[in-house]
Amino acid sequence: MAHTLSAKKRVRQTARRAALNRDRKSRFRNSLRKVEEAIAAGDKKAAQEAFRSAQSEIMRVAATGVVHRNTAARRVSRLSARIKKLA
Repeated sequence: MAHTLSAKKRVRQTARRAALNRDRKSRFRNSLRKVEEAIAAGDKKAAQEAFRSAQSEIMRVAATGVVHRNTAARRVSRLSARIKKLA
C-alpha cells in the first residue's frame, strides 16, 4: 500500500491511464471486428466504410502508444489488402 503522497498520486495516475488504455484498446478491437465482419459478409462497400473509420482509430491508438506503430501499420495494410481482394 502506498504511504507517501507522491506514491498515492502515482497509484491514481496509473489507474486513470490504465482505464483510458483499456477503453482505447476496446475501441481498437471493435473497429477491427466491424471490418472483419463486413469482409466475411463479402460487402465491399460496407467494408470500405468500416475500414475508413477503423483506420483512424488504429492510428490514434498507435499514436498514444497503446499498440506499437508497426503493429498498427501491419493491421491497416493487411485489412486494406483483404478489402481490395473482395472485388
